[in-house]
Amino acid sequence: MTQKPLFDGVSNEDNAAKFIGQRLYLEFKDDIQTHVALYHNDVLVKAADLTDKVAKKFFVIEAVELGATKTRLADVLNISRQTIHNYQETKKHFGLEGLIRNYTSSKGETLRQNREAHADEGLKGNKARQLEQIRKEERERLDTQAELPFGDRTLDPEDQPFSEKHGWEATRYAGVSIYLVTLIHLNNWVRMTSSFLGSKYKLLFTFVLMIAKNIRSIEQLKNLHGREAGLILGIRNLPSKTKAREWLYAACKLDVAHRMLSHLSLQQVRSGIVGTWQWFVDGHLLPYTGKNKVHQAFNTQRSMMVPGRNNIVACDSSGRVVDFEIQEGKGDIRNYIISLGLKWKAEVTPGPVMVFDREGYGGNFFYEMNLAGVSFVTWEKNVDTNKLKALDEALFTGAFSLNGKSYRTFEGEKAFTCDVDKKKTEILTIRRIYIWNVSSNRRTCALSNVPEDRMDTEQCAMAILNRWGASENTFKHMGDKHPLNYQPGYSFTESQNQEIANPEVKEIKTKASGIKAKLVALYKKLSKSKEALNKDGSPRKNSVRQNILSQIKERETEVEILKGKAKQLPERVDISWLEDYTCFQRICDESKYLFDLVTASVWNARKQMVEWLLPLYGNKNEYVDLFYAITNCHGWIRSDNKKVTVRLEPLQQPSRLAAQKQFCRKLSQLRVVTPAGKLLQIEVGDSPIK
Repeated sequence: MTQKPLFDGVSNEDNAAKFIGQRLYLEFKDDIQTHVALYHNDVLVKAADLTDKVAKKFFVIEAVELGATKTRLADVLNISRQTIHNYQETKKHFGLEGLIRNYTSSKGETLRQNREAHADEGLKGNKARQLEQIRKEERERLDTQAELPFGDRTLDPEDQPFSEKHGWEATRYAGVSIYLVTLIHLNNWVRMTSSFLGSKYKLLFTFVLMIAKNIRSIEQLKNLHGREAGLILGIRNLPSKTKAREWLYAACKLDVAHRMLSHLSLQQVRSGIVGTWQWFVDGHLLPYTGKNKVHQAFNTQRSMMVPGRNNIVACDSSGRVVDFEIQEGKGDIRNYIISLGLKWKAEVTPGPVMVFDREGYGGNFFYEMNLAGVSFVTWEKNVDTNKLKALDEALFTGAFSLNGKSYRTFEGEKAFTCDVDKKKTEILTIRRIYIWNVSSNRRTCALSNVPEDRMDTEQCAMAILNRWGASENTFKHMGDKHPLNYQPGYSFTESQNQEIANPEVKEIKTKASGIKAKLVALYKKLSKSKEALNKDGSPRKNSVRQNILSQIKERETEVEILKGKAKQLPERVDISWLEDYTCFQRICDESKYLFDLVTASVWNARKQMVEWLLPLYGNKNEYVDLFYAITNCHGWIRSDNKKVTVRLEPLQQPSRLAAQKQFCRKLSQLRVVTPAGKLLQIEVGDSPIK
């Protein structure tokens, strides 16, 4: 299976992606295969120079801990399984020090014995300072690369987070601190929010708490202990619901949410927080139950239009949120997909492949995508299932497994007649991917314009099959664990769109549907009727079968006439000229954009932390539950001149406790620092308050 090249200018197939486990693959930077990158869920995890022996050991260990198959890994890196086993044993008995200094059991069973045996091999001179300087320069280089043009607001010293000094204090919200540490580490969170909002950044910190603890409205803040919650957020006291509303109103007046989202998206793409190979685009309903007259959006669960808006979200293949847009009423996912692709073409080369559902289906739309140079994969609409079932099994030459199911594939073409303008049409031919789910014996088709040298048949099939996990499951989990659909506050303006679906077109479609239902009944009768013949063998006139055929022809003619009438009518009509007209209101989105920006950031931080936690806990079926158990821990917090320390209460189960300690140690090793220069540290232990 041919994979996309990771690095520009590399065409050698030996440099293609090498799968080494579930959603794990390696890609080589050069022809001699010395520089390699490890990807998990299309997200860069680690890169290494294999000529560096120590770096190679660390690289192998991390790949195995993420779930790499040892046989595949050994084959790709041209080492033996025994070598991998030796690396694991060395780390197990002697830690990272053992890997660095080549400790072995032959030199001693303990760390001390190995240290003594290798004493004469120690580093000469003050290498610690040299290494620290190298690390400092690397951090500065990365900071410079990732620097973005944030807003221009500054914070007074007393407004900076965690500026207060205090001894140990208990807080039942201690677990939320891990989100703050990760947000600051990944997104430079404090600098970004405060530079746009000034002291109103505290509102977004409050949103972090709400989202982390699944608090579904500002009104519910009254149920929290203000001092304890404020301590963990570094803002002294959690605002009351009235104060939070004041902050929200003031923040919305600044009108910076869209710029903040643009900066966040750019930062996440440039720093590799989100993947850029495939983006899964889907919308979900934001329902409205108030008294104002607003446009309607489609409710997929109820299969009907209801008052509300459409929140269109783009996720990478691991389910991290890349970008989103809130649209009035049903919205237009097609324009969003094209604009998103064009927006990132200059930043991401080649541009991400857009994967979306049948909502974006249409020949003219595919033509526009092709013209704009935006790659896509989507389901084919209105596929004739009987024709698919009749296809010879021998045609399905491709085979792969996904999520415990077996699939077979082959590829063809599909042509569309596209309207270039009112007088001109063109034929667009794109790839048609036939997909056979062998496990359920179901066949369907996908469509794509992605060049074959970038994504082969199986990759296109896997992309559309992964759409459910990447986007639908993201919405499901976010809705279960976090207040995904919460609207912090409502304000309205008169909508610029005062159109409704043309009632005449609707009436025609309803009439056509009734005729089609009659046609179905006639076709059933036809299948049961037999041809009546005269004595000479000719078909008998006015037979039952002939009458049925005549009725079918009449009904089909009626349907075609109705279709022609509908085409001549506008799909939507402006009704603002009516005397008794009540205008549509538009829900102002600023507050929702602010809340969803925090939701996306918290969700992406959660995805990252879960990946960090995975290799630390043996039970892969429970590590997500373990993560939420850690975030719900009570604990204690202390803040002095140089450091803020959060201590989490220990979990009871030994295996969970061990993972909790290692996880918190990893977070502390990030050495996250607040704008005031205080180090944020997370630890696990008993109560420090006597």
